[in-house]
Amino acid sequence: MSSSKTDTSTRILDAAWTLLESSGGPAVRMGDIAKAAGISRQAVYLHFPTRADLLTATARHIDDAKGVDGRLAASRAATGGAERLDAFIEAWGNYIPEIHGVARALIAAADSDPAAAEAWADRMAALRQGCEAAVAALKKDGLLAPGLPPRQATDLLWTLLSVRNWEQLVGDAGWPQKRYVAAMKTTARRSLTTLADGPT
Repeated sequence: MSSSKTDTSTRILDAAWTLLESSGGPAVRMGDIAKAAGISRQAVYLHFPTRADLLTATARHIDDAKGVDGRLAASRAATGGAERLDAFIEAWGNYIPEIHGVARALIAAADSDPAAAEAWADRMAALRQGCEAAVAALKKDGLLAPGLPPRQATDLLWTLLSVRNWEQLVGDAGWPQKRYVAAMKTTARRSLTTLADGPT
């Protein structure tokens, strides 16, 4: 891809990012994004053939811009299941506040906007992969709770770490961010593992 094309794509993605954060939920149109990026609507479609492609690419662009791979490095490098679980919850739990504006917009639009639903499903699939890896590490170490199948454990962790749960606890109930992360670690250990509450 040429530098010029890459620069234009980045401008489009940054424009979409800004509009999603400020929209609070209403659908962000391709024309709005084109105007914010200072290009034609047709030019946007040259880079992103569908609105779903653009919204999905925007969500991934945000992850790249915020260094999500670096944030997950400690979890991925963990040598044990307990360490991996705690590091993953720490990374994701502290990432939610930074992406909440875009997440809220995609969630709010998802019921009536298939493109937004597709973009959000893509990011939630990535979250689920992280949950699955943490559960696999627990199972490998023999720490998964007896009678709890790995798929079910993944379902539980994925649900526990949902953005909506963060909104209720931090936004609605007024929990401090540190308490939220600590509670998620404790709750995950109690629900999914044979571990005590504290770090190993």
